[in-house]
Amino acid sequence: MAMGKWKDKAEFKNRVYHFADKVDIPVNSLALRPMRNKWASCSTNGNLNFNSELLELDREIGDYVILHELLHFRAPNHGKLWKNLMTAYLGDYENIERKLKTLKTKVDFISL
Repeated sequence: MAMGKWKDKAEFKNRVYHFADKVDIPVNSLALRPMRNKWASCSTNGNLNFNSELLELDREIGDYVILHELLHFRAPNHGKLWKNLMTAYLGDYENIERKLKTLKTKVDFISL
């Protein structure tokens, strides 16, 4: 189900804060900026960076990337806990993940 593109950076950032509140993760800083090899990154002190190219993609993919990053504060790898959390918040997240992997603009997403 396509949700359409983001209106602007503010809408994307509001969505990050929405999910951060939902999963109880404090956000220290939040930025959207060009990133050559990743869709997003996070640091242990709550700094989140998202690739500004996400604004050109469906919001469904944005939601996936946002949750993907936020849940790394709860589960640092892509193990069972992370997968269970992704399923709890997004349902069939693997379907969205497959869509993201088909995009040719980034190749290093899985190493988040």
